[in-house]
Amino acid sequence: QVQLVQSGGGLVQAGGSLRLSCAASGRTWNIGWFRQAPGKEREFVSAIPWNGGSTLYADSVKGRFTMSRDNAKNTVYLQMNSLKLEDTAVYYCAGGDVRGRLYPKNRDEYAYWGQGTQVTVSS
Repeated sequence: QVQLVQSGGGLVQAGGSLRLSCAASGRTWNIGWFRQAPGKEREFVSAIPWNGGSTLYADSVKGRFTMSRDNAKNTVYLQMNSLKLEDTAVYYCAGGDVRGRLYPKNRDEYAYWGQGTQVTVSS
């Protein structure tokens, strides 16, 4: 069982920046970020595939968000720039196991989840 502990988030004005962190207690295959706004389904934001492929991004965040990892700390980050009102959501870090390794954008293929952190973008 892998535990994911998130930090970061908060309240920021539109156009501002925030960084989220996610520390893993063990190894995961894919690792990603998802978000869920009120009344909406949890949606894919970004993921680092297990095979070292290019980092994946949702079209809505491409060019504004950057996902990175520090292997020494077993931690991934989500740097969010040029934040928009529609980025407001609870953000979740997710870690996949071997069975879900082929589907890094599919939330149902992730086995481990962080506690979630609120990101609120104000006008």
